[in-house]
Amino acid sequence: MTPGTLAAVAEATWPPFAVTRAGPWLLREGRGGGQRVSAASAAAAWTAEDIPQAEAGMRALGQDPLFVVRPGDEALDAALAARGYALHDPVVAYAAPVAELAAVAPPFLTAFTHWPPLQVARQIWDEGGIGPARVAVMERVAGPKTCILGRSGDRAAGAAFTAIHGDVAMLHALEVAPALRRNGCAHNILRAAAIWARDEGAATLALLVTERNLAARALYTSMKMQVVGQYHYRKM
Repeated sequence: MTPGTLAAVAEATWPPFAVTRAGPWLLREGRGGGQRVSAASAAAAWTAEDIPQAEAGMRALGQDPLFVVRPGDEALDAALAARGYALHDPVVAYAAPVAELAAVAPPFLTAFTHWPPLQVARQIWDEGGIGPARVAVMERVAGPKTCILGRSGDRAAGAAFTAIHGDVAMLHALEVAPALRRNGCAHNILRAAAIWARDEGAATLALLVTERNLAARALYTSMKMQVVGQYHYRKM
């Protein structure tokens, strides 16, 4: 998956409230939806003298200056570092063919898809820090989308959001209640997401995870998902 494809899928399946152009920059208005929908990026040739224009634009939106740095943005990365921006939240992208992930169905009644999200799914998200502003991001998605509710025993245990752009489904907002982790809930949610994506015509299931989330990364590796990209942020 190319960096451009990864960025396009991520933006379509987790979209900002608005995107505006300021000189060579794209400014994203996140409205509390997280840094992925609030970060600026370069859209044209730029110089170090153009960076204050992006900073002013982000502050005008009520956001702290934040840039996303993808492969190919090495010059921007260096310019931001020289300006005092700190490296922040390296992200790793994983992906696998939908057919492989969907080959094994989750056990009966351990995960099911639905939209709009049930209140119990919203509660799981909210308790994990995925509040109404992030649910609003999900609601903005124009293409096929679903919520997956995971169960452990007789209890709702986890939730995730999945949407499709082109032939790629991307899973976001995977959250499992702390007391119910390590019982296979996340594994079942991923399988259910893949089955839904397959039935919607997607060929690949992808997701994004912070580099430091070693437990989640171990799960994705165990499910034969491969690293297909990376990026990071720079913040003042």
